[in-house]
Amino acid sequence: MELNLNKIKEAQQNIKGVVRRTPLFFTDTFSDKCGCKIYLKCENKQKTGAFKLRGAYNKLVCLTEEEKSKGVIASSAGNHAQGVAYAATAFGVKSTIVMPVTAPQAKVQATRGYGADVVQAGQVYDECYAKAVEIQKETGATFLHPFNDIDVMAGQGTIGLEILEDLPQADVVLVPIGGGGLISGIATALKSIKPEIRVIGVQPEIIASTKASLEKGEIVTLPGAKSLADGISVSTPGDECFKYIKQYVDEVVTVTENEIAFSMFNLMERGKLVTEGAGATPLAALLAGKVTGLSGKNVVALVSGGNVDIATAAKIIERELVLQSRRIRFTIELADKVGQLGTLISDISSLGGNVVTARQDSNWNEKGLEYANVNFEVTAESPEHGKHIIEELISKGYFVTTK
Repeated sequence: MELNLNKIKEAQQNIKGVVRRTPLFFTDTFSDKCGCKIYLKCENKQKTGAFKLRGAYNKLVCLTEEEKSKGVIASSAGNHAQGVAYAATAFGVKSTIVMPVTAPQAKVQATRGYGADVVQAGQVYDECYAKAVEIQKETGATFLHPFNDIDVMAGQGTIGLEILEDLPQADVVLVPIGGGGLISGIATALKSIKPEIRVIGVQPEIIASTKASLEKGEIVTLPGAKSLADGISVSTPGDECFKYIKQYVDEVVTVTENEIAFSMFNLMERGKLVTEGAGATPLAALLAGKVTGLSGKNVVALVSGGNVDIATAAKIIERELVLQSRRIRFTIELADKVGQLGTLISDISSLGGNVVTARQDSNWNEKGLEYANVNFEVTAESPEHGKHIIEELISKGYFVTTK
C-alpha cells in the first residue's frame, strides 16, 4: 500500500461529517514578531482536542468487519488514545488503550470518557507501545498504530488539503514531528499539489529522533526522554513514515524546553489559544528564529493539539511571568505593629501592583521581636513597571530585598 494524494483525498471523504474542518487564521501579533505572514492552523479546536481523530477515524473506516469484531488496541501518549476511543465508540467497537504513567491526567480521563479501557504502563511512548503489543498478542485485538500506518497517515494528510484549500498561496508549513505520521501525511498532500512549498518539521531538542535519523541516513533510536511536548516524545520514527519524510520534508529543526514553554505562554496570552507542548513547537521555532528565508512569506504553523494538563498550564504561566519580571518577588522588613501590613499593601496597590501573596517569614529577625520580614509576590504590567514599584517602595522608606 502506498501513501499518495488519491489515498489522502479518499480519507477526506471517509472522515467528512465527523471530523471538523479546523480554522486557519492570520495573526498580526506573531507576524510582526517574526517578520513574515503567519497563519495558525488550529487542530486544538478539533474534536478530542487534537488532529489524531483524523487518522484514527479513517483507520476504523478501512478495517474489515472481522477486524472490528476483535476489538481494537492502541498505544498513545494521549491524543491518538482519544482519537481511537472516539472513533471506536462511534463504530460500536471495543477499544483498549495503553498510555504512559506520565500521560497528563486530562488525556487519561478524556480517553476513558470516550469509552476506552485504559491501561497505564511505562514512562514514555515506546514503553507503553511494548505493553500494547503484549496485550494484543494475548487478546487478538486489532492493533491501531498511532503513526506508522498508511491509513492513519492519509487521515492526518487531510490537514494539508485543508491548508491549501484555504490558503493556496502558502509558502511554508511547519509541522510537529513525533513518530512522523502527521508530517508524512501533510507533506505528501502539500508536495503533491504544490511541489515548491517548503515543509519543515519541528522536534524537541532533547528527543529529536527524526532529525538524528535524517542526519545519519537511516532510522536511529534515541534514549527515551520526557519533553514538555509529551505527544511527540518518540524515540524511534516509524519506518513507513521515514520514507515519506525523506522524500517530502525539506528540513527538521529543534526547539528547547524553554522555547516550547515560551510559545505555549504566548499562544495563550496573545493568541488566545490553549495548546499542549507539541502543538506549540512550530510557533516556538518561529519565535526562536530557527527557520531562515521567511521574510514576506506566507507561513503556516500547525497547532496540532490543545490537550494540556491544567496544572501544567498553570506552572507555565507562573514561570513565564517570573522570567519576564512581570511577577516580582521581594521581602520587606516591617515594624511588627498593627496596621503596618495594611498600609504597605495599600502602597503597593497605589503603584499599580497586584499582590498575589503576602506571607510573614517565620525566621527570626535580627532586630528582634519588634520586626518581621514579609515575603511578597506581586504582578506587574511589565518588567519596567516592576522595577518602578520596587524603586518607589524604597523611596517611601521601606527596606526591600529583591529575589
